[in-house]
Amino acid sequence: MSVSLSAQSIVEVRGNHFYRDGKPYYFLGANFWYGMHLGAPSAPGNRERLRKELDQLEALCITNLRIMAGSEGPDGAPWRVDPSLQPAPGIYNEALLEGLDFLLLEMGKRKMTAVVCLNNFWPWSGGFAQYHRWFGGSEIPYPPPAEGGSWFTFARYSSRFYKNQLAMTAFDEHIRKIVGRVNSLTGKAYRDDPTIMSWQLANEPRGIFRPRAYRRWIKRTAKLIKSIDTNHLVSIGSEGNTAGPTGNHFRRDHAPDLIDYTTIHIWIQNWGWYDPEQHEATYERALAKAVAYIDRHLKKAEKLKKPIVLEEFGIARDLGDHDPAATTRQRDQYYGDIFQHIYQLAERGTAMAGCNFWAWGGQGRPGAPEVIWAAGDDLIGDPPHEHQGWYSVYDRDDSTLRVIKRYAEKCAAGEIRPAISSWP
Repeated sequence: MSVSLSAQSIVEVRGNHFYRDGKPYYFLGANFWYGMHLGAPSAPGNRERLRKELDQLEALCITNLRIMAGSEGPDGAPWRVDPSLQPAPGIYNEALLEGLDFLLLEMGKRKMTAVVCLNNFWPWSGGFAQYHRWFGGSEIPYPPPAEGGSWFTFARYSSRFYKNQLAMTAFDEHIRKIVGRVNSLTGKAYRDDPTIMSWQLANEPRGIFRPRAYRRWIKRTAKLIKSIDTNHLVSIGSEGNTAGPTGNHFRRDHAPDLIDYTTIHIWIQNWGWYDPEQHEATYERALAKAVAYIDRHLKKAEKLKKPIVLEEFGIARDLGDHDPAATTRQRDQYYGDIFQHIYQLAERGTAMAGCNFWAWGGQGRPGAPEVIWAAGDDLIGDPPHEHQGWYSVYDRDDSTLRVIKRYAEKCAAGEIRPAISSWP
């Protein structure tokens, strides 16, 4: 079956800006990592919910979604999404592949674009750690919520992926599978689909103590993607230069010509800058640090002559409450402040090109506030290893949705113009 969609052009980079259909393309988007699962024709799919979610996002003027197109089993493994797309090396859950097809089809109908993330440094989708485990690695030392778990111990384990040739080769095959796919519902090859804006190497990859191997992997993987698909952009999925020992170097990581634009993530609570239970005492200082983080990386992106996207940021509900009924005054304030800064930078003609909040929870709800996700629970914005309800934005968070729409409308209206010197 072939479905004809209205003609649109693929997003491209000119100078340090995105363009689509010959016009500057700025976006306010959302992280919607579980969209592939909702699109599946059988459990855990819920296509009625997916359509409603996309309709609401479209009504909010959201034009870009960051989605996952990779998850590794075995199914039933702890603290990760279940079922997985790839329960064993080279073995695929066909329902989830069709779910990805359906998601892209429905996004295309709404003229949305997708950042398609292919792997994950963290364990909630399997990711690097599972590839390494499949090909000779010891038992995965899971981080919290595992009892006695250490994030740093896990990160060191995950980074062994860059030295495991069999693991990297298996991921290469996954890239060939996804990037080379033909949509079963539209008959269109992914490489030709304007709904896809970017292939993203992984979610928050870190070099840790292997920065050179990490950068070799960036070049290797980007080169492979470009050899299959010469049309779409490629991004890393980087957090940027965080204060922790990540092994990342923003300029060197993003320098290769094969990487088309730069990305950063900001987590004011996770990084210890902000305490939701001490909002008045910690918020202004945390906001100042977040703005400085954006501005510092923006300068580096402009030296690289590449666009920059803030593709993850979020904040808890008031006082850190995980109950979907809890108020969101603190979140509304933070979203408004970050959106305003991003918009002003774009208006000034800088390389700032867009942002995605973390994360869309839509119609889903946790079984109970702060529980850890289990198979069969609603999928929401908080990944399976996190206490559910932490950062999710729901379909009835009216005050937050008004803040989102106010700035998304500004981006979607096409009123922002790059500096004259950067016009093609």
